[in-house]
Amino acid sequence: MILVTGEALIDLFIGTAVPAGFPAEAVAGGSPFNVAIGIGHLGRSAAFLSTLSEDVFGEFLARKLAEAGVSSSYIQRCPNVTTLSVVATGSSGQPNYSFYAPNSADRALTPEALPAALPADVKAIAAGSYALGVEPIATAIETLLRREAGSRVISLDPNVRPRVVGDLGAYRERFERLLAHADIVKASDEDIALLYSTQDLEAVARDWLRRGPKLVIVTRGEKGLLALFGDKVVERASPRVDVIDTVGAGDTFHAALLSWLDAKDWLTPRGIAGLSGAQVTAALDFSAAAAAIVCTRRGANPPSWAEVERFMAARS
Repeated sequence: MILVTGEALIDLFIGTAVPAGFPAEAVAGGSPFNVAIGIGHLGRSAAFLSTLSEDVFGEFLARKLAEAGVSSSYIQRCPNVTTLSVVATGSSGQPNYSFYAPNSADRALTPEALPAALPADVKAIAAGSYALGVEPIATAIETLLRREAGSRVISLDPNVRPRVVGDLGAYRERFERLLAHADIVKASDEDIALLYSTQDLEAVARDWLRRGPKLVIVTRGEKGLLALFGDKVVERASPRVDVIDTVGAGDTFHAALLSWLDAKDWLTPRGIAGLSGAQVTAALDFSAAAAAIVCTRRGANPPSWAEVERFMAARS
């Protein structure tokens, strides 16, 4: 089982303004939530650790997790409202986010509410996005990862959201502390630019490797993928598709990466440390295909394993 922890919210997609106002569509969202859904759609065992509201949106999020086959064993409920993320996409499909609802349910998880122990079947913990920068959930996640590091794979995706976390310096400090406990880091070129004000992606990735992770992957949109592990560097192209929007593409990549490693029985700390260039290349290609499929759809709608295989076979 892969345990995913972090925020779950409602993405409110708005269209072009008309005289009566903005047309809108509310869908389930949140980067870690999307990762959990993505793992479920790919047919791997997943659970979600977070706090959901008792409001109508919280019920909707819980139902979406259940429909994807994601375990609710680690979900807690609270009276806080659900965060609203208003999403406007540009002509390139790149989303712009505005967030509403401070003190909302997705940040309410406390260290005291963590499970006292995790069962042996939890192979990995995936964490990230703004839950690493808002309290009390940020401290809860850091406590969990410190406790579980070494006994199961820890995978991080910063997925930086400056409008929510506020102090990027404090966010970066926590993220860098967590690197010592991580086996995998998946980040985008935009994340690195926001955290370090640089386009030297390889230099940042090498610095992260020195701090603890065994595999660092940087997604670069249409420019492709960059992976560093040991003294090796692998670059892969991104599949070309007609993009509707890129919402959830990075989350789907993360979900597919962990799912592929799990399916190959390499989702262990030792397995990640021993990955070969061919194995990393295969993992990148599968994950990139899954992310490309999402870009052809509206919102974060991750594919099944069979869909990814058909997509890859059609392009081989």
